[in-house]
Amino acid sequence: MFRFRETNFDTQLYLQLQDLASVLSEIPELKFDYAYGSAIDNEHYKITASANWGIGNPKAREAGFKTDILLRTVGTLHHSDIPAMQRFMEDMSESQLPKFAGQLFTLFENIRLEEIVKKQRPGIANLFAVRRSYLSRFFTQQLEANVTRSLSLDELYCLTFLLTQAKTPDPSFSAATERQAKQLKELKPMIFQLFEAGSTRDIARITEQIVFRLESDYTDMMHAYFVFPVANLADYTEQNAFDELTRTDPLANESLEEGVSEEDSETFEQQFSTWHGENENADRKQNFMQFELEQGTRSSLVGEGARETEEGDQARVGIQGTSGDSDQNDFSNMQAMEKRQDSQHDESAGGGYGRENQHAVKVTENAEKPSAEDEELYRQYAEEIAPYQRRLSKTIEKMLEHKRQTPRGNLTSGRLSKNLIPAVTEDYPRLFYKKDEESKEMDAAFTLLVDCSASMMNKMEETKKSVILFHEVLKDLKIPHAIIGFWEEATGVKEQYQPNYFHKIHSFNHSLYENNGAGIMQLEAQEDNRDGYSIRVAAEELEVRSEKNRFLLVFSDGEPAASNYTENGIVDTNMAVSETRKKGIDVVGLFLAEGDISEQEDELMQSIYGRERVMVPSIAELPDHFAPLLKKLLLKVM
Repeated sequence: MFRFRETNFDTQLYLQLQDLASVLSEIPELKFDYAYGSAIDNEHYKITASANWGIGNPKAREAGFKTDILLRTVGTLHHSDIPAMQRFMEDMSESQLPKFAGQLFTLFENIRLEEIVKKQRPGIANLFAVRRSYLSRFFTQQLEANVTRSLSLDELYCLTFLLTQAKTPDPSFSAATERQAKQLKELKPMIFQLFEAGSTRDIARITEQIVFRLESDYTDMMHAYFVFPVANLADYTEQNAFDELTRTDPLANESLEEGVSEEDSETFEQQFSTWHGENENADRKQNFMQFELEQGTRSSLVGEGARETEEGDQARVGIQGTSGDSDQNDFSNMQAMEKRQDSQHDESAGGGYGRENQHAVKVTENAEKPSAEDEELYRQYAEEIAPYQRRLSKTIEKMLEHKRQTPRGNLTSGRLSKNLIPAVTEDYPRLFYKKDEESKEMDAAFTLLVDCSASMMNKMEETKKSVILFHEVLKDLKIPHAIIGFWEEATGVKEQYQPNYFHKIHSFNHSLYENNGAGIMQLEAQEDNRDGYSIRVAAEELEVRSEKNRFLLVFSDGEPAASNYTENGIVDTNMAVSETRKKGIDVVGLFLAEGDISEQEDELMQSIYGRERVMVPSIAELPDHFAPLLKKLLLKVM
């Protein structure tokens, strides 16, 4: 359940699920939480269930939660082979269909684990029956939608799911296109191997066969329907997740970044305590940086729902819908539910900016030529953040150099390897390598939105220092970026007219010019802030960028506040964030506090940005928290 402050929270069910996770996992300290999909999260030491199950359908909702926990605790913890998963994901990163590969593997592994769970605990078979029935309805609807949108591989994926759940070996799918129905028929022998799979390795082999068969004929799928069952997969060192979570050696809570030497004094060391124990931050003075994508597409599934993803993203799910009282309490009728979601989508799109912003008007201001005073102050601030800039730039440069000099092998194209044995022993051998592969330029674009509401009055000067850090680092790395201050002019608001200003300090076209940073000094606190509208406007410009990786960072010091926006601003801003993430744009919120971070403030930012948020207890500490965030995002695009 997505928990806005006004939303009812079923405490009794939550405690029941917490107990269930602890007992079934045999790890009493293991936490349970609702998230945007079902996974084992060793970084936060918890098991998650999808927050989206069965809105308006209590039976499906409870069954969804419980089966998520059963699959992860009884199944993944003890019966999934972590090294096999890691090898599979590494191999598929070279495929033309990485998203499809991750989604298909997750589907097949869940089916394999379901049979193990039901065999060990026969009494829960009815819960899985409810789960399968609910998902079958969903994928039937998604099949029709994908046919309409001509999303061929998404259509084939839905057909694959429905085939695995069919009661006959040769079901008929009238809604499918002729091409995909024929393709499914050809894949049936491979798919049916799933029911004989005895290990994760078998699942990986079957999935690879299907992917290799399809990758020359399809572009990658658009949506993601399931979350990969193990979060932070690359960080595991044990054979299975249970051993990883119960290990007691010193490596349990320590990790080293590859490619950067500990002895190098210029490396940027970072520690985020909440990554390993959220509840230890009782004093609320530490950095609350938490990441979990929450992209999604409109769908009748409120379990592990579909979302559009960007290349390289394996399988994560976004929360859908909105929070608050429902106008229609009975959602058991799937057609009625879809009509309601269509209505919500139209409202959120209403002119592209959401129902709450129908009278908002965009007013663009360009930065003026910096004055001599601005130039001097910029130099002073730049000197203050120079140590952060040097460390961050050097770390990124070293990682790029490491990538450039590391040869890659076991590929499907390149130079022919001397080891030709796999040509005889393997069905789909990978016999090629690439030597001294030159690193590509960092294929990314950033937009930084700065809240210029009146409440930023005593924070703006310190905020400018982090904005300068952002600009200087990206300029050094030749990454295009935009810097925009936003506010609503409260004194100019009239009936059906709400002027919203966008102060463009740097545009993508000019961000890499030398000696133009002083325009940042023109950011000033103004009046109100209509965050949802501003995020959508900024996303429009990012959406048309050709870069593979696009990021939208939002500096803010509180909840949205503007004309006729107080009550619904949080919901609208959350919808804007979700809509933006559907477009393949990562959105991160940075909260600027004035001392200790209260639980209410943390819940506020979580209700808007989910886990992709950074909580900064003091504005003076902003560079200390912003630099690691920027580093993490830059390393992600390499």
